[in-house]
Amino acid sequence: MTHQHAAPALTEAQIEQFITTGFIRIDDAFARDAADEARALLWHDTGCNPERPETWTKPVIRLGMYSAEPFLRAANTPLLHGAFDQLIGKDRWLPCRSMGTFPIRFPSPDDPGDTGWHVDVSFGFEDNADFMSWRVNLASKGRALLMLFLFSDVGDDDAPTRIRAGSHHDIARQLASAGEEGLTLRDLASDGFASSAHRPEVLATGRAGTVYLCHPFVVHAAQPHRGREPRFLAQPPLLPRGALAPDCPVARAIRQALI
Repeated sequence: MTHQHAAPALTEAQIEQFITTGFIRIDDAFARDAADEARALLWHDTGCNPERPETWTKPVIRLGMYSAEPFLRAANTPLLHGAFDQLIGKDRWLPCRSMGTFPIRFPSPDDPGDTGWHVDVSFGFEDNADFMSWRVNLASKGRALLMLFLFSDVGDDDAPTRIRAGSHHDIARQLASAGEEGLTLRDLASDGFASSAHRPEVLATGRAGTVYLCHPFVVHAAQPHRGREPRFLAQPPLLPRGALAPDCPVARAIRQALI
């Protein structure tokens, strides 16, 4: 159920920034105590000791899907629900019931092996183990937003996600002639995402409680951790309830790319 609040969650300037760059950063989108409680649960499941860096033996540990109370509290704040209404359309999205995958990144000299540029594909994965054959189409079937939830403080050296600002326009143009079937991740990655290589790179940094709301076509990538404290980040999709509203900012950004 959508929460009500007095003022719009996002300003007109933020909405225009979302259409132009493909993302917005919302500070204090959820409470720090929710981040702290969630992080304690994640630490337990890593099998690592937060006080003993010698136990941090891997560059990345992937955990998911989390639906405990601190995670749902973080995902369903009135501020975020208001932002979803503005970006997707009222009653056009499904509340988050799981935090999706946590790629927890540890300081390490080792290559994590997963730092390539990509977009998050959103359908075609039923009974299909080949991730590269999953698909995305111009209507963004199966995904309304890509979201990055920071559950720890993330600075420049703490493996922040890299975002190519404006790259959602490049992907929209590639998808324009592909119809309802869209393109597979293998199709899109065939040139190493060269179409967006000229875009400025932005780092998804911020304090715990920060959320980045991204257009589903934004090209992004992980990177190795060069800092001191592990990075805890969730990347759940916002699922649509039916088709995108034609006048919502997500759809407007796609139309703008095709002019």
